[in-house]
Amino acid sequence: MFSPYYAAAFKKQGLQVDPENHCALNVALYGAAGKRWTMTERGARHIHRDRSQFNIGPSRLEWRGDHLQIDIIEVAMPLPRRVRGSIRVYPQALCTYNAALDDQGRHRWGPIAPCARIEVAMDSPAASWKGQAYLDSNEGDEPVSGPFKVWDWSRAAMKDGSTAVIYDVQLQNGANRLLAERFKPNGEVKAFEPPPRQTLPTTMWQVNRSMRSETGAQASVNETLEDTPFYARSLVKAKLLGEQITAVHETLQPQRLKAWPMPLMLPFRMPRRS
Repeated sequence: MFSPYYAAAFKKQGLQVDPENHCALNVALYGAAGKRWTMTERGARHIHRDRSQFNIGPSRLEWRGDHLQIDIIEVAMPLPRRVRGSIRVYPQALCTYNAALDDQGRHRWGPIAPCARIEVAMDSPAASWKGQAYLDSNEGDEPVSGPFKVWDWSRAAMKDGSTAVIYDVQLQNGANRLLAERFKPNGEVKAFEPPPRQTLPTTMWQVNRSMRSETGAQASVNETLEDTPFYARSLVKAKLLGEQITAVHETLQPQRLKAWPMPLMLPFRMPRRS
């Protein structure tokens, strides 16, 4: 999504660009053990996949019976530090839901395991925990900077074990797309009426955020985890479906990816191994 190398190749080759020549495993760690970020892009010669596994350089994702095993061997950026460990994601049910995010259907989103549990065992930095997990998929036939002006996305774990997801998308042509879906552990999917949009404080990079929250319950930012010129990831408190929730929240302003400094700035966070 953010790759300056893919963007440059797309300008030259269009849809003929080989996606397997632009693969990366993004790992973002927060907490007492220290913040780490990895997103090293690797070319096609470093990629191998088959029906059950996907190798990206030294790291690997593999379905093993009842869970997805993720083995991480990466180097954090911009300060080089090792990031090594393993993650196991146990889906409660697999989901086939899929929805278009734009008018042309060129960008699609679908959760794979919206209700899951996770086991994390990191060697570097040393950390381990268990808890709730969420696994989804975004796919597109063009760069994300094409149709979108801004989008806000959130997902929250509800008291009954379900997961509520909201996509609040504004398109370049002035249209809006709003998805509000509740995914239950048994695989059932049910749309719900999203509450009004509320403005959140802008980030240091002046990214404008918003969150849907029920009337009378002010949404607020609990913590900003990522603050970049075009993207913010936060923990947000709000009220949804009658419950006080803490949601993982993301705001993306794709048009900023077209600004001239971006191709110069991004390689510091996203190096490439051809």
